[in-house]
Amino acid sequence: METHVTRVNPEENEDPGAAAYGNFIDYYTFNPPENRLSLIPETLLENIGLRSVSGERVLMLDVGCNSEDLSVALYKHLLQEEASGCVFPKIKLYLLGFDLDQDLIHRAQNSNPFPQNIQFIPLDITDDAKSQAVLESYLGSFGCPRFHLCTCFAVTMWVHLNHGDAAFLSLLSRLASLCEYLLLEAQPWKCYRSAAHRLRKLGRSDFDHFKTLEIRGDMAAHAREHLEKQCSMELMQSFGNTTWDRSLLLFRRR
Repeated sequence: METHVTRVNPEENEDPGAAAYGNFIDYYTFNPPENRLSLIPETLLENIGLRSVSGERVLMLDVGCNSEDLSVALYKHLLQEEASGCVFPKIKLYLLGFDLDQDLIHRAQNSNPFPQNIQFIPLDITDDAKSQAVLESYLGSFGCPRFHLCTCFAVTMWVHLNHGDAAFLSLLSRLASLCEYLLLEAQPWKCYRSAAHRLRKLGRSDFDHFKTLEIRGDMAAHAREHLEKQCSMELMQSFGNTTWDRSLLLFRRR
């Protein structure tokens, strides 16, 4: 499925609700990585048992990575990188980040400080056939059935608004099938209203599904219910809410 991408410069409008797919050119200038990293413990990999063996290889997937700022910052954060630039020696972390915006991915590729361990590719998670083939190929190159950790920050709303209720649930199911642990940030319903309002304010067409969505209200609770009842996952920990009042939830495969 081909997805038309609408570009919005946040310098012209700093409200993230103004972009049809959330693919801002300078997103991290107004929502810096620290807004999430301050809630995520540096010992996360150790806490979920991925640092117990020296030299262990860990695969991480970042869905909707934008221009790489958060992906790279989280990579360093989880490895507890020293000021000298030496990466924690007990783990080999490989990160694959993707986004549907090719311009953002091009920027990420050009500024990637760890090309041996981090890769960025253009990919649309709602394109089931292509994304499955690409991700399975990547996993196969490491001989792994799924990623150890998948992160999905502020992506669910854009899929939900542009593709509807079924796509929202399908996205959660896809994420669950891809990983052992899922770190999820689902936008609250007030963000949906803001996104629709800002799009109309700019004189653009409304989201195709906003007025007909039946899944509404506490979106984090809806996501948790689906993951636990339909995807064989369980909530392991809540890291609290970001400065934008979005909860960070860590799920694990049962």
